[in-house]
Amino acid sequence: MAAAARPRPGCEELALLEKLLGLPKGNKYGVQGERKVPVLQTNNGPGLTGLMTIAAHLVKQAKKDQLLGSTAEEKAVVQQWLEYRVTRVDGGSSKEDTRIILKDLNIHLEDKVYLAGNVFTLADILMYYGLHHIMVDLTLQEKEKYLNVSRWFNHIQHYPGVRQHLSKVIFMKNRLYTNAH
Repeated sequence: MAAAARPRPGCEELALLEKLLGLPKGNKYGVQGERKVPVLQTNNGPGLTGLMTIAAHLVKQAKKDQLLGSTAEEKAVVQQWLEYRVTRVDGGSSKEDTRIILKDLNIHLEDKVYLAGNVFTLADILMYYGLHHIMVDLTLQEKEKYLNVSRWFNHIQHYPGVRQHLSKVIFMKNRLYTNAH
């Protein structure tokens, strides 16, 4: 598969998020610096910089603050996973980084439906967008190795409005082989 499958982290995702939130199009996004950090040019005042800052701004603009968490603890957990997304997922580039990220997430999702527990948040949306290019390239065996991540990812990709034009990632429901005992 061509390396072009990796979306530009940020701008494309922010456009997807905008559409998911039901916001009118028209925001102007750009990138800044070597790391291509997204920038939102606002009509009044300075632009906003950074994927998480802009995403949180869009959520507030859409009056969907519950996506940022309802309780203090939920808000902290959402922030934690948004930070993880920017520092680890976007920062990771090697096979080893990917393996550690999937392992971390798999352990975290062992007893949870969503990243922040039992509520769908911005963390789920942006983590889904950030992992999409990784999940597309995993073999069925690799997806089975990270069963909790696969379950979560499949659930999020079916959440209304999240996937949009991104390709659907296929997960086998029934095993074609058995484990010999």
